[in-house]
Amino acid sequence: MEIPLQPLEAEGAVALPAHGSTVTAADLQTRLIQAVDGDGPVEVDASQVESVGQAVLQLLVAAKAEAEKLGKAFTILNPSTAFTDRVNRCQLAAAVGIDTGDLL
Repeated sequence: MEIPLQPLEAEGAVALPAHGSTVTAADLQTRLIQAVDGDGPVEVDASQVESVGQAVLQLLVAAKAEAEKLGKAFTILNPSTAFTDRVNRCQLAAAVGIDTGDLL
């Protein structure tokens, strides 16, 4: 029996996969759209991220922009070091809504 690769989502948060790539982006896009269209704030759990690619970053930027357009909070929860490092290297911290402190 094969174990599913998708991490469990913590209390309504959209959990990012450990390895976010173009392959995982389609599923993530669906879940982000549901979160933005749903009631309440949009929360994304980035705690299990080991690597994150361009497609996933683009989805996060777009989801944050759409959530803000609708007046909803958009929060990245518990970003892993790998996630934070990649976002900072791409200079997308503000665009995805994480605090970089003095890193930039």
